[in-house]
Amino acid sequence: RENFIHLCNPHLEKMKEDILYHFALGTSTHDFPTLFGDVKFVCVGGSPSRMKAFITYIAEELGLGSPGCDYPNICAGTDRYAMYKVGPVLSVSHGMGIPSISIMLHELIKLLYHAKCSDITIIRIGTSGGIGLEPGSVVITRQSVDATFKPQLEQVVLGKRVIRSTNLDEQLAKELMQCSEEIGQFNTVIGNTMCTLDFYEGQGRLDGAICLYDEEEKLQYLKNAYESGVRNIEMESSVFATMCNLSRVRAAVVCVTLLNRLEGDQINSSHDVLAEYQQRPQKLVGYFIKKSLGKV
Repeated sequence: RENFIHLCNPHLEKMKEDILYHFALGTSTHDFPTLFGDVKFVCVGGSPSRMKAFITYIAEELGLGSPGCDYPNICAGTDRYAMYKVGPVLSVSHGMGIPSISIMLHELIKLLYHAKCSDITIIRIGTSGGIGLEPGSVVITRQSVDATFKPQLEQVVLGKRVIRSTNLDEQLAKELMQCSEEIGQFNTVIGNTMCTLDFYEGQGRLDGAICLYDEEEKLQYLKNAYESGVRNIEMESSVFATMCNLSRVRAAVVCVTLLNRLEGDQINSSHDVLAEYQQRPQKLVGYFIKKSLGKV
């Protein structure tokens, strides 16, 4: 039986029109099943330019489109997010942090629902700070944990605290790990990802405008994180996992580490090295999509 998007909102059935404001799309102005009905893979990442680069890369990998082909931004009517599509693959930017990706996911999930998409896999590809890993290592997230290392997302809804699970699809993580082993080009691990609300104090950095702890306290915190199973830190995975769980969508987070936080706070690799690192999640997910479509 096909797996369609599940919406946890009975109120949407009563709406004559659904305007996806931050995408500049709407059910009365766009034919969602025609535009998006064939989508099977959705890749999301922070930067619009990175997601455009990904759609160009996957088009070449799948043999779709011609070399040098330009892919228009489907969300050109807004400057909040960017969206690109080729064949069964949708590539969407989500900005930085939980609030930004949360807004995007609400509208993305509704888009897939209105398009009557089925058997969807959503993967976040991005960058992160590593803990105890060489820079350039790729982390496939087992669980997203909060800053106290608990696998949960705490939200306040109508003034009440709501705790939701942040587990990700275990089988999908194993499939991605197998793909990395088949590629054999870079170190990949499955581990927990700590999702924070801030880039500086929330991640124990010493180089922000405000810092009221010392280096010893910082290192002890990061060592505690490592001992709990955390292998990298970013700012989107918890709400990503929660919303995909509630929508019954297979989901994974694949992030490359740009530095080892046990050795410093600032990224000092060259531009060329960082550019190559950032291509690693794209290569892994691209190979996974090709393999899923029987093109490997």
